[in-house]
Amino acid sequence: MTGRFVWHELMTTDTKGAIAFYTEVIGWKTQPFNDSPDPYTMWVGSQGPLGGVMTLPDAAKKMGAPPHWMGHIAVDDVDATVVRAKDAGATIYVPPQDVPTVGRFSVIADPQGASISLFKPANAMAAHDTSKPGEITWNELYASDGRKAFDFYAKLLGWTQQQEMDLGPQGKYIIFGEGETSYGGMMTKTADMPMPPMWVYYIHVDDLDAAMARASSKGAKKLMGPMDIPGGDVIAQFIDPQGAFFALHGPGKKKN
Repeated sequence: MTGRFVWHELMTTDTKGAIAFYTEVIGWKTQPFNDSPDPYTMWVGSQGPLGGVMTLPDAAKKMGAPPHWMGHIAVDDVDATVVRAKDAGATIYVPPQDVPTVGRFSVIADPQGASISLFKPANAMAAHDTSKPGEITWNELYASDGRKAFDFYAKLLGWTQQQEMDLGPQGKYIIFGEGETSYGGMMTKTADMPMPPMWVYYIHVDDLDAAMARASSKGAKKLMGPMDIPGGDVIAQFIDPQGAFFALHGPGKKKN
């Protein structure tokens, strides 16, 4: 389980609005998590819960963080991993702490500033088949230096480089994972990408064109796409109505 993305969480300023948006656009169901000390709602796909939505914490707001998605990566020992991350130049936003019945976690920013959560679940979490619609199918990092970012995560989490693709003017794209399983990709931000280093998460849909239309009709702002990617699929990137960056991935017909 170590090194695998096991949960994806949306922190937003309007949970009701976000729930209405994503249930319509993606088709997710929702389920309250009753053991949470604060209101917390889980996203539920065809294979069960895959993430959650909560109000953006005050501490994050004070740091200037906008609504955003965050991936939780499973590790064997949160405290030891955090020490190694800090020694490698990471910033610790949330020190290791326990969530009763859920597990232990810590939020860090990698040396280039992209935030991620390190998580040891209290109970085993079965891997979802990310080829199914409604799943988070790809985890992508836009870094100031893609190669240095990969080196940091490879040493911290044991990820390996599975492939390196030459994107021409956009530089190299590193596909990472463990064994034969790919988790996502990393690249150096280009000059036309003004946002700070960040992780972007791709949600698999069965009809990209229809999902894009739903997203736009519900107030999302399209940033990119539809764009063909190797393998015959298409992607598109959006800002949701509350301001969180997300992406869609699936079959679709490219349009001008």
